[in-house]
Amino acid sequence: MKWILYIVLLEVSHCYVNVALNKPAYQQNPFKPNYSTGDASNAVDGQKSDLSRSGGQCVISAGSVTATWWVNLTSIHSIQKIIIYYMTDNKPWGTTNYYTGFFLGFSVYVSNSTYRQQGTLCYKDSNFTLETIPAVVNVVCPVHGQYVIYYNERLTEISYPESYKLYAENNVCEIEVYGCPVTGCFGSNNSLPCLDVNCQYCHKETGTCQMCKPGYKGQTCELECNTGKYGDNCTRSCGNCQSQSQCHKVDGSCSGECAAGYKGRLCTDRKYYF
Repeated sequence: MKWILYIVLLEVSHCYVNVALNKPAYQQNPFKPNYSTGDASNAVDGQKSDLSRSGGQCVISAGSVTATWWVNLTSIHSIQKIIIYYMTDNKPWGTTNYYTGFFLGFSVYVSNSTYRQQGTLCYKDSNFTLETIPAVVNVVCPVHGQYVIYYNERLTEISYPESYKLYAENNVCEIEVYGCPVTGCFGSNNSLPCLDVNCQYCHKETGTCQMCKPGYKGQTCELECNTGKYGDNCTRSCGNCQSQSQCHKVDGSCSGECAAGYKGRLCTDRKYYF
């Protein structure tokens, strides 16, 4: 599915909130250790009045072949759109601004882990130029996920347009992630519980389940995992419980003894006798 990038800043619907605000953030290649002026958390602190390098409201990284920044929403959220405010140094944006070339070629991912390749690519810039890229972009990406990842690269084996800066840097001042504040709800104000009691999250408009809670499966999440299976979508195999019926459907722990030769909460560790 191809997502749409809106150049203009759209009004945020009242039913969505910035779920990234003050959440844990990380960046690859910090400019220097313990440098609060350019810390990763600056992009989720709600401040974007000073877009300069020295203003303490932006993320600053050392130049490298890749640049990565992510925010951990701390749980899976229904996301609608992501707004990125780039560093301008409070100067006119475009061909004369030093930072414009660093923004070119950026990508945005939503994932359930810190690995962008395991998630959904919301947008990758391949068309913007120094003349056309805006300093504020709005990426519409209606997906579910826990991590929103900003990424850029300047790989040595790839030939980039002359307008691209030589190294990749983060240089983002604020990244806002608008979505539902809680999981398991839908409707215009996210006030209606998902239609299926064992649903982890559902379609934000229809309430149709899109992901069952761990331990359940089926179109309406009405079925428990089969014996010997547990976890999300019942895809994980239980360990070596003395009886497979003792395997917890949610976390795989054994409520009874492990089979001979095994130990641990999941009965997956070998027991050696000397």
